Amino acid sequence: MFIYLSKKIAIPNSIRLKCVSWNKDQGFIACGGEEGLLKVLKLETQTDDSKLKGLAAPSNLSMNQTLEGHSGAVQVVTWNEQYQKLTTSDQNGLIIVWMLYKGSWYEEMINNRNKSVVRSMSWNADGQKICIVYEDGAVIVGSVDGNRIWGKELKGIQLAHVAWSPDSRILLFGMANGEIHIYDNQGNFIGKMTIGCLLNVTGAISIAGIHWYPGSEGYIEPDCPCLAVCFDNGRGQIMRYENDENPVLLETQMNVASIQWNHCGSVLAVAGCQKNVSLDKEVNTVQFYTPFGEHLRTLKVPGKQMTAISWEGGGLRIGLAVDSFIYFANIRPDYKWGYCSNTVVYAYTRPDRLEYSVVFWDTKNNEKFVKYVKSLISITTCGDFCILATKADDSQPQEDAEPESGNATYVLVLCNSIGTPLDSKYIDIDPLFVTMTKTHVISASKEAFYTWQYRVAKKLTALEINQVAKTRKEGRERVYHIDDTPTGTTDGTLDFAKAFAATRDPICCITATDKTLIVGRESGIIQRYSLPSVGLLQKYTLNCRTYQLSLNCNSSRLAIIDIAGVLTFLDLESRASSADGLVGEQVATSGDPSKFERKDVWDMKWANDNPNLFAMMEKTRMYVFRNLDPEEPIQTSGYICNFEDLEIKSVLLDEIMKDPERPNKDYLINFEIRSLRDSRALIEKVGIEDATQFIEDNPHPRLWRLLAEAALQKLDLKTAEQAFVRCKDYQGIEFVKRLGNLQSESMKQAEVVAYFGRFEEAERMYLDMDRRDLAISLRIKLGDWFRVLQLLKTGSGDADDALLEQAYNAIGDYFADRQKWVNAVQYYLQGRNQERLAECYYMLEDYDGLERLANSLPENHKLLPDIGQMFVTVGMCEQAVVAYLKCNQPKAAVEACVHLNQWNKAVELAKDHNMKEIGPLLAKYASHLLEKNKTLEAVELYRKAHHFLDAAKLMFKIADDEAKKRTRPLRVKKLYVLAALLVENNHEQMKTSQQSKAKGKKSEATTALAGLLEEDASSTDNRIVDNAWRGAEAYHFFLLAQRQLYDGNVDAAMKTALHLRDYEDIIPAVEIYSLLAICSSANRAFGTCSRAFIKLESLESLSPEQRQSYEDLALEIFTKFPPKDNRKSELDSISEGVEGKLPTCIVTGRIISEYQFWMCSVCKHCAMEQEISSHSYCPLCHSALA
Repeated sequence: MFIYLSKKIAIPNSIRLKCVSWNKDQGFIACGGEEGLLKVLKLETQTDDSKLKGLAAPSNLSMNQTLEGHSGAVQVVTWNEQYQKLTTSDQNGLIIVWMLYKGSWYEEMINNRNKSVVRSMSWNADGQKICIVYEDGAVIVGSVDGNRIWGKELKGIQLAHVAWSPDSRILLFGMANGEIHIYDNQGNFIGKMTIGCLLNVTGAISIAGIHWYPGSEGYIEPDCPCLAVCFDNGRGQIMRYENDENPVLLETQMNVASIQWNHCGSVLAVAGCQKNVSLDKEVNTVQFYTPFGEHLRTLKVPGKQMTAISWEGGGLRIGLAVDSFIYFANIRPDYKWGYCSNTVVYAYTRPDRLEYSVVFWDTKNNEKFVKYVKSLISITTCGDFCILATKADDSQPQEDAEPESGNATYVLVLCNSIGTPLDSKYIDIDPLFVTMTKTHVISASKEAFYTWQYRVAKKLTALEINQVAKTRKEGRERVYHIDDTPTGTTDGTLDFAKAFAATRDPICCITATDKTLIVGRESGIIQRYSLPSVGLLQKYTLNCRTYQLSLNCNSSRLAIIDIAGVLTFLDLESRASSADGLVGEQVATSGDPSKFERKDVWDMKWANDNPNLFAMMEKTRMYVFRNLDPEEPIQTSGYICNFEDLEIKSVLLDEIMKDPERPNKDYLINFEIRSLRDSRALIEKVGIEDATQFIEDNPHPRLWRLLAEAALQKLDLKTAEQAFVRCKDYQGIEFVKRLGNLQSESMKQAEVVAYFGRFEEAERMYLDMDRRDLAISLRIKLGDWFRVLQLLKTGSGDADDALLEQAYNAIGDYFADRQKWVNAVQYYLQGRNQERLAECYYMLEDYDGLERLANSLPENHKLLPDIGQMFVTVGMCEQAVVAYLKCNQPKAAVEACVHLNQWNKAVELAKDHNMKEIGPLLAKYASHLLEKNKTLEAVELYRKAHHFLDAAKLMFKIADDEAKKRTRPLRVKKLYVLAALLVENNHEQMKTSQQSKAKGKKSEATTALAGLLEEDASSTDNRIVDNAWRGAEAYHFFLLAQRQLYDGNVDAAMKTALHLRDYEDIIPAVEIYSLLAICSSANRAFGTCSRAFIKLESLESLSPEQRQSYEDLALEIFTKFPPKDNRKSELDSISEGVEGKLPTCIVTGRIISEYQFWMCSVCKHCAMEQEISSHSYCPLCHSALA
């Protein structure tokens, strides 16, 4: 930051001031002094010139009111900004609260204890409460409306200061003896503050000030120190909170009168007086510190005694009460900012975020991009890129930190002009000073500097490629200690260990160009190194401590701004050594730097294209120097972004920072330097000949271009061509040649108008000449297709069809780029652009449109595969297959079916097109499913692919496994039914495939026979095919018998159970014969029951205990009942009929002896007609009855 005195206001009658306070919100300045003096002033800028903003605008007193009411010396003044109140107190203990009414201040409340004198008053952060402390230990806390909240007498204590914590929960009371006590907001004592800065200090001391920054504008980094305490002996400390164990210690070496934080807690001002030993007198001084105790600046102020200090709300000015004057000093803050390729990059803090908001404001298109960065240290820019230096975040793992570098503590992030990070490097040295060139980033701590040759993906010239090839990967980053003398021949190393060796003479600033690196040290020594191989070339000694260094565009001259704001120059290359005979003349033109000196300079920038031109900021004026001769100054307080082409771009950062979220184009100002203004005036007022002469004397490409453009306007082609040659504008030369070949004047004029970008005018001229074709080609060049379409349609003749289609498609593209697909479709339809239409339909999810498009395309059209793929991605198999088949890609069609699990379709297509690979694929997929134990999915897969037999096999396996588990029999029956149905599907398939092969040549019987034969030949699994329904039958009768038994239909149950004897291979025998025994005993058919028991006792699967229990049960039954059946079982009598075995009724389980019975069309099982009539589904296979 830089600070200088800017204004002084005298108080009438030389009344000495005691206190001053600047209202942060409304800008009122209250100052109190002896003899009851109390004034409220307001500085306001009155200017009509919109360019003059901020500090540069002249400011006058818009308010100067003396407030009457105090009789004694006014000692305390404090503002309540939220409620626009001023609270003042004098040496008699009288307190007055003033309010603003219709532009003047009036007394609102008065209070006087008449006992003691008020030492300090403080409003809390939200302006709701005030705490007043009296010298005798009395404390009063009141509300904003004048009511007393609580009061307390602290016995035996002399109070001197009070401060609220930001959250208003804690009060700090400063005692007259220098102690600070901590109380809660109800006045209960918590403890004493440890004051580390007063170790081994003897004698009486008093507190000069306590200021706790309330965080209203955010903090410059997380956990930032914000509570400052300072004592009159010059010692002080800055703490993070009230009982911080290790505060930042200050030693200001002066007698301190007053301290205050600026508006955002980034600078602490400490005011007082310093003893000047040589002159034996005291000098008023203000020292400025960061929250971490680093000294920023010193301001010396004239006068005898400084009593108070107060910052302006925006932090750009500070008010100082000295004797009977108020001095104002302007501050030029060190904003974190930069300028790269039309983009202003700046950072600010917000109270609601811990991070810095870094704004990339593209001034050309007025767009802004915000990036949030934690613990930002600085922003450095060059060309199109910017470097953000930050502290490494402890929480994030550092991927690209090399393992040997330990835990790197800082990061350099390379970004482009919209804030996209392109590369980053973790480093161990504190990047206090960062500079960058087109190829290197150089970052320096106090002891060492680090160079990184960054790379960005862009077209390199052959020369640069060779350079990059030379600097191998390890050569891209190096570290040098400031006391080393590198020769530049050997590669440096990336060894951060040596960066921490202490040095007696630390680095204080750096700068670099493509070939030179300059490092300034605190003693005034300047070291010059070569780049890109860092070798120490020379040391220079200055008699000042440098603050900012800057090299001109050919690295021949160094500009130095020292810590006091004095600008001087140093020639790095002795200018007399040029061998072209212009020795004396050259020295004369570029000025003698040894005699040059300017004071109060806070910014300077060399021109990018001229080594003798630079612009500098001195207080609120900008000077442009050519060969060290100044032009007349321009009033502005902007920061210089860029100086090239005789134009200076300057940005009013002070204005931007007032509302950083909404930067305004007005805050970017372009200044033209004198030679450009003069040339323009000459061309306009005098004429081209004289202007040519003037530009000859002061040559610059920009001036030649100005002349060329002026000559073009007047169609003076000869001058224009000469001027274009002088500014090396090849396109311009070509354009002039082309103009020379045109015959008509009006054509030439129209071309020139178009050259200057006045396209509407040019189009009108073309149309007036009846050259619609030229107007159209102009619009096509500009890409304004809407206008092309208008022109094509408005013409009298027929429009060119090809052009029309091109226009429609271009407009379609315009809408498609903006994702307005509906509009795009309309234009693509008119432009018959099928590729883009397909894309639009797909984006709109208009699949019907896509299908229509696919159907309208001719066969083998190159778009069909893409459309097929679009259908596949949304799962529309049929449409995809149609599209693929239409372009003759059956393989793709099959793959689509497989991808979408439509295996039947896939198999069908594979058979139609004689493709072999579908079988193995299917088998592979099935085995994959089986490996994963997904048997049911495999069944489904085979079923979809119409491999019914394989599916049936798996299904039987599942059913058998379920049966073994003895789970619910109904579920087992269903599984067996499903398996059997798959076998039936297999029969059907065989039959139809044979029929389609035979196509009516033979009778149906022979085809059926052939089908069966083929099936027989193919079927190794006869058991499965022949007895497909056995499992289902077994469980069907098993369930039926139990159902009948429970319904009390015991005879039917027994008959059904007797059937189960045929199914011992499916249902365990124990189950069958136990069921039979129960049913027969219930039916009192003890003969059958006895046979069942005999069978049970003879089963090998039983354990001896089980067998014993069966025997005991049999004994018990058959001692009571003789083992004889009452009636002959009909099963035994009729089971063998005329034609072998008779069918069984699947509804009742009885044998069917009639000739007419019902048969199921699916499972081919029978039932009695009168029984089935009450059913609507087949009891066995559950298929609907016909």
